[in-house]
Amino acid sequence: MTPSHPVSGALRYAWLVVVLLFPVALLNYLDRQMLATMKASMVGDIPTIANKADWGLVLGCFKWTYAVLSPFGGFVADRLSRRWVIAGSLFVWSVVTWLTGHVTTFHELMAARALMGISEAFYIPAALALITEYHAGNTRSRAVGVHQAGMYIGQILGGFAGYAAESPDHGWRWAFTTCGMIGVVYALPLLAMLRDAPRTVVAAAPKAAGGGVFRGLLGNRNFILLVLYFTLPAIAGWVVRDWMPEILREKFSLGQGKAGVSAILFVQIASIAGALIGGFLADRWMQVTNRGRIFTSAIGMVLFLPALFSVGNAGTLGVAIAGLVVFGFGWGFFDCNNMPILCQIARPEWRATGYGIMNLVSISCGGFGDWAFGVLRDQHVPLNVIFGAFAGLALLSVFIVLMIRPKGEADAGG
Repeated sequence: MTPSHPVSGALRYAWLVVVLLFPVALLNYLDRQMLATMKASMVGDIPTIANKADWGLVLGCFKWTYAVLSPFGGFVADRLSRRWVIAGSLFVWSVVTWLTGHVTTFHELMAARALMGISEAFYIPAALALITEYHAGNTRSRAVGVHQAGMYIGQILGGFAGYAAESPDHGWRWAFTTCGMIGVVYALPLLAMLRDAPRTVVAAAPKAAGGGVFRGLLGNRNFILLVLYFTLPAIAGWVVRDWMPEILREKFSLGQGKAGVSAILFVQIASIAGALIGGFLADRWMQVTNRGRIFTSAIGMVLFLPALFSVGNAGTLGVAIAGLVVFGFGWGFFDCNNMPILCQIARPEWRATGYGIMNLVSISCGGFGDWAFGVLRDQHVPLNVIFGAFAGLALLSVFIVLMIRPKGEADAGG
């Protein structure tokens, strides 16, 4: 019995890491999502935001700064303490969230969102790398799925921010300042309780060692395919997350609060279910084949096809919500397996950097997608045309992910 105690103790702390990071993931996406659901109140209070294209730039500037800094954030996390990177990122972005509640002009809001992108760029690569270091076996997809569920709950809470914005006793400024203060306070106990995982030392081939992390990753065929797979569906994902409250508000004449909840609540509940079920399925499937995570993720991507067509052609709110639910369930399958697939094709000391590069490409394209969507809507391009194009990208993504040939569950080389 005694030899099993260290293993069980290590597994308990591995899950404690997920528990500690869960509220950080929640705040990470709550602070982002509030902007989309409180758009009408913010535009009314900041008249220098002139049109939908301007709002698209507000959404896009966060993504572009976040994307550009993500590889650097991952690089720092791979070489320094992941614990300090995570806690420091939370503290800084929470201060910026508080500052966002005090902006008065379009350019101040742009600057605040850019600062938010810089500070948040350090969190996700470090957090997912830390989780997968602690969960190196058959709990890896489930652990990532639970962490991602924190993000979805953050988006759900952000969906209710429209009601806070409309409340005469609160308002959109109160929402930002309150969330910012919560994050600043939580950063201190997080730093005290979180520990870095022992780093795995993997013997490297001389060529890989000499080429460095970026050459090693960018020269890896599987990694390039994963970057493409991570990027194409995310364009639709960002538009759904950032624009859907406004789409439903305009299309079905809803109030800001109801539009935000309708756009966020059901899709994120479905995403939680998808992440938990997809994580469990992927971990079990990996016991049969080392492509189990890939097959699970591909199933989620197939679900995008009917979901996006349904959202683009919805004639009633019920049909639109049904499409969002299917989309969310598929997104959960996709989201909980990206980092675990990366673990199968990249060396342990390259993974945070690798995920940062994935973020760079994916979120840069997502930022342009937000801006382009605003431009297309200003030009009155039908929603079914736009979402039909997104469905085409999802179909292409299915073929891309199936082309990845991982080495196995164990720590992989480049």
